[in-house]
Amino acid sequence: MRHRITVLGAGYAGAAAAGHLARHLHPDDVEIVVVNAQPDFVERIRLHQLAAGQRLRRHDLATMFAGTDIRLRVGHVTGLDPGRRVVTVTDGDRTEPIAYDTLLYTLGSTIGDRGVPGVAEHAFHIAGPDGAQRLRDRLDQLDEGRTALVVGGNLTAIEAATEIAEVRPGLRVRLVTTGEPGGWLSPKARRHLARAFERLGITVRDQTAVVRVDQDGAVAADGTHLPADVVVWAAGFAAPPLAARAGLAVGDDGRIIVDPTMRSISHPEVYAAGDSAYAIGVNGRPLPMSCASAGFTRMRATAAILGHLTGHRVARTPLDYFGNCIGLGGRDAIFQPVDRDVRARTWSLRGRPAAHLKGFILKGTAWNMSHPTYGLPVRRRRLTAVVG
Repeated sequence: MRHRITVLGAGYAGAAAAGHLARHLHPDDVEIVVVNAQPDFVERIRLHQLAAGQRLRRHDLATMFAGTDIRLRVGHVTGLDPGRRVVTVTDGDRTEPIAYDTLLYTLGSTIGDRGVPGVAEHAFHIAGPDGAQRLRDRLDQLDEGRTALVVGGNLTAIEAATEIAEVRPGLRVRLVTTGEPGGWLSPKARRHLARAFERLGITVRDQTAVVRVDQDGAVAADGTHLPADVVVWAAGFAAPPLAARAGLAVGDDGRIIVDPTMRSISHPEVYAAGDSAYAIGVNGRPLPMSCASAGFTRMRATAAILGHLTGHRVARTPLDYFGNCIGLGGRDAIFQPVDRDVRARTWSLRGRPAAHLKGFILKGTAWNMSHPTYGLPVRRRRLTAVVG
């Protein structure tokens, strides 16, 4: 029987991983199944653009995997039984169990509400394509002069606020955060960010914690009501509860705890990559949830799987983090490099040059994900006689 590899999720980690494995393993030896909730690859780092009103190019997964032996199963992963090595996939009324010998878990992350009441009922988010489209539909309903309140001070919040303000100048965009938006940036980058907010008419309320969201806005910790016609929750992400419910060892945020080969410390037949993996970087700290981390952890995981199945030694990709590239609308951006301790370096790239770099990264990432197999075939490796 062929060795069954199942990849859960076809995002920045999963789609490329499946293509890489298909290139390097002989189809007579392995069966690769990719399970994804949508038929398309989603450019998650562009979802703030979709929400603001832009049109994104479609990347059909069936086309991406054409010419390979990868089987695409579109549906939601509703169950995982690591004892039986079976995942349950549901699509409408149809439910299918899919057995595996090796599982690569790359289901990414979703909105993290931090236990704040009212987020699920009243807030909008851009953690996935459905959420981004729902926010877009809501913004389309708003007349000029209405208020969009973005909660958060991280990359997602900054990009959402600036994109909405630029694409929809008739709206009043406000941002509220517990600290300082972009507070980790170098001084020149923070000043550039402040000027961008001023240019776009974004009002910032920092050092303010939101403790409740209601149908008319949000409530701060001091009791102040922050009125808004739409609340955009961008205060962080969390891993889906599937891995924890299945009994895998997970961190406090639900991510699968992995060893240096991206292998689950509790279930060695399970690997994780991307936002689903609680992986320790070269600096001894957990890698952040990000597109960049998805690439590094995906390369580490696929190398480990190939090495385990074929007996070949494969070099490990360093689990590093180099910096943040933050879009501030379509024609402005900041690239902030960081050191090994994830502290901002003194220099940064700002304005149009950073926007060009951001565009290059977006286009390069999209091309890479649209060509996960890079033209088959290559010299494929055969499996060893016995694999665990």
